Amino acid sequence: MSRPVTLFTGQWADLPFETVCQKAKSFGYDGLELACWGDHFEVNKADEAYCLKKKETLAKYGLKVYAISTHLVGQAVCDRIDQRHKGIVPDYVWGDGDPEGVRQRAAQEVIKTGEAAKRLGVKIVNGFTGSSIWHLLYSFPSVSQEMIDEGYADFAKRWTPIMDKYRELGIRFALEVHPTEIAFDIASSRRTLKAINNHPNFGFNFDPSHLGYQGVDYVGFINTFGDKIFHVHMKDVGWSKVPVEAGVFGGHTDFGAPGRFWDFRSLGHGDINFEEIIRALNRGKYTGPLSVEWEDGGMDREFGAKEACEFVRKADFPSSNIAFDAAFEKK
Repeated sequence: MSRPVTLFTGQWADLPFETVCQKAKSFGYDGLELACWGDHFEVNKADEAYCLKKKETLAKYGLKVYAISTHLVGQAVCDRIDQRHKGIVPDYVWGDGDPEGVRQRAAQEVIKTGEAAKRLGVKIVNGFTGSSIWHLLYSFPSVSQEMIDEGYADFAKRWTPIMDKYRELGIRFALEVHPTEIAFDIASSRRTLKAINNHPNFGFNFDPSHLGYQGVDYVGFINTFGDKIFHVHMKDVGWSKVPVEAGVFGGHTDFGAPGRFWDFRSLGHGDINFEEIIRALNRGKYTGPLSVEWEDGGMDREFGAKEACEFVRKADFPSSNIAFDAAFEKK
């Protein structure tokens, strides 16, 4: 049986929930990965009645929900808080804007998100963690390993209690490995798991687009962390084969600007090798959804989302349960 193909609603949060359901069904999706912003899934309202109504609306369009996503609030748990965060977290999480208060309220909101996920009948919460040491990425002035160790210790202090609560709830958290997070490539992901003592409820939301343009072996990521891949985003990215004006760091340019080294692309229009990803996921026995996170500043999103659904269905294939040359053997 093929894996379900879902649409992540984060980039569609300007539209009402039911409208997104209508569109996702018309595009050919099996279900949704609900963002915890817009009116798609509001954690502070998510009592039993609210969750039941969401499921009824999904069923009306023949859709299922496989995961919810708390990327925006999760970012504030470990980050160095500034005015950017005011624009992405709910007012009741921002409060008076005191940085430590924001971080603590964000942590409580992530726990409440896990509780709401259980009421919705979902077992995976995707999101970000933030990082107190992302600003130290380029080591000048010189950054000591002690400073980096402090960042991972801060992450563990803040996220271990959240994960302990998730273990009680039977919910798993999948960090989207991504620049600005505590884990952004293979090396930092390995260090992240060590910091949190390989907590059974902490794993990864695999998204190759955030790894490819960095030069990270995204297929190797699956091979390295196979049993820790709790969820998969299907998203493409293209990067330049010749020197450009704005390199990997982006040169403070906007997405889509001429002269950038990389930009997100609709599925099949970038440089990610999805066949090798599917083969690696098959080896790792991943059976969860393939969730399209659609981003392409140069393409109409409705055209792109429909085409992306078709692309994923064509790209996905089941693994073999036999050795191809077994039929050659004498019985």
